[in-house]
Amino acid sequence: MIHPRHVLLGAAIAVPLPVCDHYCGVESRMVKALALQEEMMQEFGACVFDVTLDCEDGAPVGGERDHALMVSSLVNKGIIATDTRANGGSRRVAVRVHPVDHPAFEQDLEIVLGHAACVWSHVMVPKVDSVADVDRAVQVMDAALASSTRDRPLSLHVLIESPLAVHQVASIAAHPRVESLSFGLMDFVSAHGGAIPASAMAIAGQDTADGHDQFSHPLVVRAKLEISAACHAFGKVPSHCVVTEFKRSEVVQEAARRASRDLGYMRMWSIHPDQIRPILSAFTPAQNEVDQASHIICRGYAAQWAPISVAGKLQDRASYRYYWQVLERAFQTAHLSRQDPAYQYFVL
Repeated sequence: MIHPRHVLLGAAIAVPLPVCDHYCGVESRMVKALALQEEMMQEFGACVFDVTLDCEDGAPVGGERDHALMVSSLVNKGIIATDTRANGGSRRVAVRVHPVDHPAFEQDLEIVLGHAACVWSHVMVPKVDSVADVDRAVQVMDAALASSTRDRPLSLHVLIESPLAVHQVASIAAHPRVESLSFGLMDFVSAHGGAIPASAMAIAGQDTADGHDQFSHPLVVRAKLEISAACHAFGKVPSHCVVTEFKRSEVVQEAARRASRDLGYMRMWSIHPDQIRPILSAFTPAQNEVDQASHIICRGYAAQWAPISVAGKLQDRASYRYYWQVLERAFQTAHLSRQDPAYQYFVL
């Protein structure tokens, strides 16, 4: 059986990732996040969110080396398991290091990759402004991996946080080693020297009485759209920035819905455990969408992807591609039932 993804999608379509990327920088929160990831893997039968251990903002100034060693120690104690106990998939744990121009950058990679190269799903590099920054990150990362036992490529995710980075975003997204681009809202706003109000770092109803929020300020929305468009052009995953609200789940869910439906993002950051489920819910396709997609894809497969008529409407390669990606999102959010006839395509 030829996998539908191979038939329908080209290289310019991103490989699907979990729709939520949960960040934590303090040891106790790392332990809790990893435990929650394990619990939800048991609940859903799949890894539905990444955990990223933060060596940048999580590390105290002057304590960068000790922090990186702590993260590696956490790995080596076996808190992070590379073999899943659910659904035959893998746990996904990543690490964020310092920017390429920070004195601790090379040290971070030497420690976390030297001690635990086989564990990481990807490395996140913040404050990437150019292709040269990506090239340097790849060079140092590959050097650190050279003496490891890792036998598979290590993906690179980058964080776009400045007007210069947005200006260069298409070139950055085109880099073959980059898998995903995230938007760093807070630093982006701060980089404008006060030209963008603080309200643009919030969402409507949360300290925004005096101006636009992050979904309405023109410069912020433009940056988000530039990142999303560049990612879709080069087959990379756009990842939306954090929202600081976590007490009201409906606010988080609505922000995630807008990121997905209005701006084309395929993934979103979480900074509090209570944000994870609202993000998952927002990125999960509705059941009627899943049912429709399953029916059309199964019919298309039976017809060897030739045009067909479903409920009096033409379905062909263009619509097959769309509905296949609905099924991928359903699978990534553990919303595709094992009894669904299309589930067979995800266990090939």
